[in-house]
Amino acid sequence: MKLKPITKTLRDFLQIVFGLAVFSVGVHLTIFANIGLAPWDCLGMGIAKHTPLNYGVSMMLMAIVILFIDILLKERIGFGTIIDALLTGNLVQLCNDINPFPKNENVGPGIVLMLVGFVFMAVGMWIYMSAEQCCGPRDALLVGLGKRMKKLPIGIVEIILWAVVLLAGWLLGGPVGIGTLIGTFGAGLIMQVVYNIIHFEPRKLVHRDVLTACRELKAS
Repeated sequence: MKLKPITKTLRDFLQIVFGLAVFSVGVHLTIFANIGLAPWDCLGMGIAKHTPLNYGVSMMLMAIVILFIDILLKERIGFGTIIDALLTGNLVQLCNDINPFPKNENVGPGIVLMLVGFVFMAVGMWIYMSAEQCCGPRDALLVGLGKRMKKLPIGIVEIILWAVVLLAGWLLGGPVGIGTLIGTFGAGLIMQVVYNIIHFEPRKLVHRDVLTACRELKAS
């Protein structure tokens, strides 16, 4: 049974928010692992270190800057992009604030937490991107670069992107540890494994930008 445009849009929005929540839990786990942040989080913490902004706000503002880069790469901007830019950093901050457990102090459990976090992040991306309401700023950047590196698996493209981000975060004084290196190479590899298992290729999605989604709603 085909859903009405307004019903489908509402379902898509719920799917996007749920996917971003799963993704944010994954990011929180990589932070809670306490063995060095993943590259994007290292950059976010580095920005926060040099400004009065907390991590959540830093990530939100960074997402807006990346959004402009996505536009230059001619990636579509949809409701999923906007929701991601507004919610993800603050959802991660919420997870950081409400976590009742003491800080992890052991490398072994920290590595496990970080790897589990990467699985959550990959699954969360799959859930929200599958709504085809466009990618969040960072993921649109990944997909945009991936379209220009068609011969490389999307996971390898992420490794290249994260290595560049790591360098920027390190130069700003963001926390770097064994987990940062694991993140730079492990997140992309885990993403590729997860997407191979579920047969998901984000570059093949046909997204609806804001104008297209609004026209569909108006037509209903």
